[in-house]
Amino acid sequence: MASIKDVAASAGVSVATVSRVLNGHPSVSADARERVLAAVAALGYRPNAVARSLRTDQTHTLGLVISDVLNPYFTELARSVEEEARALGYSVIIGNADERPELQDHHVRNLLDRRIDGLLVSPTDGGSPLMLDAIRAGTPVVFVDRWIPGVDVPVVRADGRAAVRDLVAHLYGLGHRRLAIIAGPAATTTGSERVEAFRAALAEYGLPLPDAYIGQGDFQAESGRRVTEGFLDLPEPPDVVFAADNLMALGALDAVRARGLRVPDDLALAAFDDIPWFVHTDPPVTAIAQPTGELGRAAVRALVDRIEGRTPRSVTLPARLVVRRSCGEPPTPSPVQRSTT
Repeated sequence: MASIKDVAASAGVSVATVSRVLNGHPSVSADARERVLAAVAALGYRPNAVARSLRTDQTHTLGLVISDVLNPYFTELARSVEEEARALGYSVIIGNADERPELQDHHVRNLLDRRIDGLLVSPTDGGSPLMLDAIRAGTPVVFVDRWIPGVDVPVVRADGRAAVRDLVAHLYGLGHRRLAIIAGPAATTTGSERVEAFRAALAEYGLPLPDAYIGQGDFQAESGRRVTEGFLDLPEPPDVVFAADNLMALGALDAVRARGLRVPDDLALAAFDDIPWFVHTDPPVTAIAQPTGELGRAAVRALVDRIEGRTPRSVTLPARLVVRRSCGEPPTPSPVQRSTT
C-alpha cells in the first residue's frame, strides 16, 4: 500500500505539501496540486486516519462547543471554524450548549472521551469544574467570543466598545436621549461587557442609564420580547432599545409589532451581532457587526498552534457599526436615473 512519502516522492514535493493538498489548503500552487493529485491517483493512495491516530496519539479532531446553534452568529462561527480546521488537516465535532451550563459540560465530557486533540469553547457561564480540570490537565483549549476571567487560556474575541461608542454617538446625533438596553446574562463576559460599554458611552454624553432601562435577557428571542414589553409599559418608555444580541433584537421587534406599534416611529431599535436577516426586516436594523469569520479562523489557528507545540496568542479584533434605518435614520437617496432619450 502506498504511503504519503511515496506520493511526495512521485510528485516531487514535500510530505507537508501533500498533506496540504489532501486537506484543501489554499497555499499550494496549481502546478504542485496537479502533480500531487496525479500521484495519488496513480498510486491509489488512501489516507488512514485510524492508523495515524494510533501511531501519533493524535486524532486530528477538534471539539467546538458553541453557546447556541440557533443563533446565526454562532452558526457562521462554526462554519468558519470547520473550514479553517479542514484546511489545516483537522476535522471538527460540534456540541451545542443551548446557553445551558450543564449541557456545555455534557459536550465537553463527550469530546474529551473521544480523544479530541483540542477544544474550542464559547463558555456559557463563569466556568465549570470539568472545564477547568481539563485545562489544568493540559488539554489544549482556546476560548472564542467569550472567556473566563482569570483562566490562562488564549482568547479570540471581538472588542465592541468602540462600536458601542459609535452607536451611542449616532443615536445622540439623531436626537435620542432615553436609551435602554436588553442585557445578556451577567455571568457571561459578553453580557457584562456590553452593558458596561453602553453605560460608559452614555456617560460621555451626560446621559444616565437608570435601572428601569436595563432589562435582563438571556441571549434568546423570548427574553427580548419580554423585556421590551416591560419597557413599553413604563410611564416614560425609552426612545431606543439596544439589544445586546441579534435574537433578543428579533424578540424586541416582535414585541413592538404585537402592540400595533412601529419601528422606529414608536420605538427605535439597534442590535449587537449583525446578521443577514437584518437587511430584510422592515425597517432594516442598525447593528454592530463582529468579524465572525475571521474570529473562527483565528481561533482554529491558535488552537492548532497550541496542539502542535507552538505558542498561541490571544487575538482581539474590532467590531463595527452598520447604520441602516431602525433608529430613525433618513432614507438613503436613490441613485439619480439618467434619461437615455
